[in-house]
Amino acid sequence: MTPVFAALVVLVTVVLAAYFYMQRHTVSPGWKVKTTIPGLQSNDPQNGNFTDIAIAGSLHELLVNLHKTHGPIVSFWFGPKFTVSVADPDMFKELKAVFDRPPELFRLFEPLIGPESIQYANGFEGHKRRKLTDASWSHDMLRHFCENFNELGEEMSTKLSSLPKMEHIPLSQYTLALTIKGLSQTSFGDYFKDDEHCHNMKHNYEICWEEMESRLGGAQMVEGSERQKRYDEALGNMRAMVKDIVQKRKENPPKPHERAFIDLLMENEDIYDESKLLADATSYMVGGFHTSGYLLCWTIYYLTLNQEVQEKVYQEVLRVVGSKESIGPEDIPQFQYMKQVMNESLRLSILAPWAAKVQEVDISLGGHSIPKGTPVITALGVMSQDEKIWPNPKKFDPDRFSPENVKGRHQFAFQPFGLPGRICPGYRFAYYELTVFMAILIRNFKWTLVEGQLVESVYGLVTSPKEEVWVHIEKRQ
Repeated sequence: MTPVFAALVVLVTVVLAAYFYMQRHTVSPGWKVKTTIPGLQSNDPQNGNFTDIAIAGSLHELLVNLHKTHGPIVSFWFGPKFTVSVADPDMFKELKAVFDRPPELFRLFEPLIGPESIQYANGFEGHKRRKLTDASWSHDMLRHFCENFNELGEEMSTKLSSLPKMEHIPLSQYTLALTIKGLSQTSFGDYFKDDEHCHNMKHNYEICWEEMESRLGGAQMVEGSERQKRYDEALGNMRAMVKDIVQKRKENPPKPHERAFIDLLMENEDIYDESKLLADATSYMVGGFHTSGYLLCWTIYYLTLNQEVQEKVYQEVLRVVGSKESIGPEDIPQFQYMKQVMNESLRLSILAPWAAKVQEVDISLGGHSIPKGTPVITALGVMSQDEKIWPNPKKFDPDRFSPENVKGRHQFAFQPFGLPGRICPGYRFAYYELTVFMAILIRNFKWTLVEGQLVESVYGLVTSPKEEVWVHIEKRQ
């Protein structure tokens, strides 16, 4: 089977999986909607435009095509659900205060994160839970994480230093392992400083994530099969570990400066019963592990292709850190060019291709009427490649995010973590964590790409390399 044909088979099975899921979980209110918004007509009352998504390659790639053809606001059918997509800074601004998101666009992940996940919580309930959990990644909390990030970054550097010269290093494998440790230890406490606990969580999480990808690929499990047992066991192990963490922190309460995400959930029993606690603990793992891991992977990858940029980052690290052994909280704001590099990596990689919001009232957007309950996708990836905003958009150019260039751009032209109102709760955490990791890794090594690779992207909820990215490192003097 050729790679192209295999990819097409996967895409077809993805939409078939979504089709059957929507049949089981959605009651169509009728598939004839009168609209002035240009786009695609539904091909089928239940299937909608899933076939068009498969042909395009992904939802993001379909949106690219639709917006290129029809402009900043388009429509299509996500299964039986009439859906609108916008790719315009002014329309993004109009949606900035909207909190609710359409659950039906994310239901395929329900078997992993659970029906009570904050992913599906809207209205007063969602606001209440977000206000509580957002405190876990405030500026004050992040300052306490700095020491932990330094330890993990140096630990990875030591491991890399022990490898033979010109070893082929699997980049995403290393970056995912590093960020999984970073999020686990800072959000769940010292429990994950035990290497065995950390290894077990990573192992079980990867089984569960692999299963979600298989289901998205149309490979449905047979009840009672070995595959079903393996997934159920891994998910059960993850939840058992969370319960064990809760019990241990009850028996040995953390000091005030050691309080973490899990403690905030435990302290608010009026909001979090056991099922909600397990659901949100899992949701934040899923939301954080892959986004941070792949952002670090893409950033280093782009630096291997742009050695002059890597050298500028290295010089900034030397200027900010100097002879200090570790990076302190006071150093983070001084990494101006590093943040420009990370922002350009977010933009060019299209790390988060899209987000979505929904309102329970009829609205007007871009001169069109949109019925209440209609999912409105904010096409973040389409915007990040708009030539009117980003000249030569395929070029890696961190100077796009210099202070003077940012001033001349629309406030909502770059929203890589989603719009205000429902922005990713861990966006500060991601910048903070990756700044420390990057500073350590660039100070210790020069990174180059193994020749002969064609690095391609897979656009899911998080954009990842299609295959492993292999790199070389050279120890700096």
